[in-house]
Amino acid sequence: MEPSLEHEVADGIATVVIRNPTKRNAMTPGMWRALPPLLTRLAADPAVRALVLTGEGDTFCAGADIGSLSATYEKSTGLALPAEEALAAFPKPTLAAVRGYCVGGGCQLAAACDLRFAEEGARFGITPAKLGIVYAPSSTRRLVELVGPATAKFLLFSGELIGAERALRTGLVDEVLPAGGLDKRVAEFTRSLVSRSQLTQAAVKEFAAGPVEPDRAAYWREQTRHSEEAGEGIAAFLERRTPRFRWTPPVG
Repeated sequence: MEPSLEHEVADGIATVVIRNPTKRNAMTPGMWRALPPLLTRLAADPAVRALVLTGEGDTFCAGADIGSLSATYEKSTGLALPAEEALAAFPKPTLAAVRGYCVGGGCQLAAACDLRFAEEGARFGITPAKLGIVYAPSSTRRLVELVGPATAKFLLFSGELIGAERALRTGLVDEVLPAGGLDKRVAEFTRSLVSRSQLTQAAVKEFAAGPVEPDRAAYWREQTRHSEEAGEGIAAFLERRTPRFRWTPPVG
């Protein structure tokens, strides 16, 4: 069974599965390279309203497949960053569903998602200090924004693994589910996501990513004014029905 990224789209949810079971779903160079174009295609698909990233079986991702990487620093570490940034830039809500090990580049990918749900027993770690690698500035900043500087330094200085409960306390994880409960909760939550306004979600993603230029703030005001999303939401609330939001993000 060759290492690969599998994906499917159903009921508005794109599910991307990291598959390399003989190596705890470690990412090969080919898998790192395949992720950005795959995300580009899914982002352009109007049927996709949200994305779930997970690993096959009982492991999320044990990081980069070290045995398949070049000993050259630039080649070895330059593969993960474009994949991480493509995931962070995905224009619709993203959720990492984590079982087992979420380590190194796997944790890097999970951190690039908007949200992270984990099953009890999951283990998280970021291990550049074990390899003598300098973690990318953007990746470091993203981690600090999630967990704060002290926990980020703990993880990056030591390379030690932490459990799901500590990950929850520090903000690395948003929810921890009992064994056997992860799939049900992810399905339930993503059904909720696809029922909500894409206008709200798209604006939140842009605003949360950093400073918003005045022209972009004006753009979102205009989208709100002309989309009729708010009118539909209020009418649905008053009529006690499910809203039918129709705004879709522009393609390209």
